[in-house]
Amino acid sequence: MSDLNTVILDASPGGLATVMLNRPDKHNAFNGQVVEQLSDAFETVRTSNCRAMILRGAGKSFSAGGDLKWMRSAGHYTKAENETDALALAHMLKKLAELPLLTIASVQGACMGGGCGLVAACDVVVSQKNASFRFSEVRLGLTPATISPYVVRAIGPRWANALFTTGESFNGTYAEKMGLVHYTVDDEAGMDEMLEYLAKLAFQTAPGAVADAKKLVADVAGQPITEDLIHMTAKRIAARRDSDEGREGLTAFLEKRKPDWAE
Repeated sequence: MSDLNTVILDASPGGLATVMLNRPDKHNAFNGQVVEQLSDAFETVRTSNCRAMILRGAGKSFSAGGDLKWMRSAGHYTKAENETDALALAHMLKKLAELPLLTIASVQGACMGGGCGLVAACDVVVSQKNASFRFSEVRLGLTPATISPYVVRAIGPRWANALFTTGESFNGTYAEKMGLVHYTVDDEAGMDEMLEYLAKLAFQTAPGAVADAKKLVADVAGQPITEDLIHMTAKRIAARRDSDEGREGLTAFLEKRKPDWAE
């Protein structure tokens, strides 16, 4: 399979984007090219009129983490080269986490290391129950440093500490218990049904409100409830009420009709 197509971006006319990791023979393992093409795909989605994005892996696995050949090469990099390489991955994850639309990860098979980072950076995660997760870095003498901000945010420091230090393998059902996964399904048919349900929800929401809601969560998470925070949140809801979307949403509700963004 051509290295030029390690990531495939597809967007429907209705505004649903799909980003597909496309190295099924390598279980969609990361290398520098995958990271670069993911970053480019997320930037394209960010600047489009898409309402939701599904992130998935071709073949049997979502992503087995770092490609062995890539990691072997990194062993011969200078410290500066290693930092540059790691920054590319870190910036790609940040682009994913900050997309101003609903992002959904669809997980099957192996989801290891950096694959778990992709999952943690998405808004909603659907996994097959028998998918296999692992933060495997410590087994290689490494740490999951670049993915840690998103994983710790998703599952909290106590779970992260346990899983980062043991390198334990766990399935989708277990991942749901800790909050890394939101929904589990039995099989591919169940996955398709859940993705369709979530996409329908996305197209009932106001795009600007979704973007603002994601930023709101980022800004209030972990903050003490002070007068400054109270005033900030009051200003934000006031701005939303005064926005075109806010006025349209309220008018549509009172007139018992769909707002103009709903499908």
